[in-house]
Amino acid sequence: MREAADGDGLALRVTSRPRPGRWVAVLAALLLAVWLAWTVIVNPHLHWDIVVEYQFDDRILKGLWVTVQLTLVSMAVGIAIGVLIAVMQLSESPVLRVVAGAYTWFFRGTPLLVQLIFWFNLALLFPVIGIGVPFDGPKLVEWQTNAVITGFVAALLGLSINEGAYMAEIVRAGIQSVDPGQREAGESLGMSHRRVLTRVVLPQAMRVIIPPLGNQFISMLKTTSLVSVIAGSDLMTVSQHLYLANFEVIALLMVASLWYLALTTVASVAQHFVERHYDPGAASMRRRVLTNLRPGRTAKGATA
Repeated sequence: MREAADGDGLALRVTSRPRPGRWVAVLAALLLAVWLAWTVIVNPHLHWDIVVEYQFDDRILKGLWVTVQLTLVSMAVGIAIGVLIAVMQLSESPVLRVVAGAYTWFFRGTPLLVQLIFWFNLALLFPVIGIGVPFDGPKLVEWQTNAVITGFVAALLGLSINEGAYMAEIVRAGIQSVDPGQREAGESLGMSHRRVLTRVVLPQAMRVIIPPLGNQFISMLKTTSLVSVIAGSDLMTVSQHLYLANFEVIALLMVASLWYLALTTVASVAQHFVERHYDPGAASMRRRVLTNLRPGRTAKGATA
């Protein structure tokens, strides 16, 4: 309950509506959280000494670095592919639209795990890859596919190309959210289509693109764990090798989980600040609303 004054100076007594159901739900959630934490912490089968021992093990840290590399490179390539495919989808050329649509249809319609295994076993389809004249023409340079498509390279190909299909839809939605009048204004000033896209459309579309882009980045951090099926030397792969050797399955999975949680937490904080950078108006609006809702603030003070 709090008191405030209206514009005429009359005191108003505002009483919050009792919500017993909310307090019951809060209490139940707290009890459940405490019980789960207590169960995990005191469980004798979870060897915390092993968790502490391997948390900063050199092998774990090397796998963690590979996971970070896979995430950063795959997202960078995926964003580049996504922007290109999104522009093709919005092109006036029906051929480009069909090609872009087929790309997103195929790589979003097939499981990422299948794509990773396919790239890792590409040598079964093409034992030798090279550069030369197409249609079985002479080759200038040739390599053994197994020597080129290592587990790390296969992981990059699978993650990047798959991510490009999802980023294409995100970028397309962001571009379409910009008022067409902005493009027309840029073209009326004599700007080329490419310049209008990079200087006018994409900067405004970032407000729409950034939130799902951040979610995709966080998802990519966790999705890299699928690379373990092709021995990509990532965090999950190293954890598997260790628990297959010492049979401490749960402890090593806990080690990997703690590192994934740390990475996603850092990424979530970074996403928050990037969103604020590209949408300063929303942040200032939230501050004004919170200021106006502050207890004891009068209507006269709110409009001053």
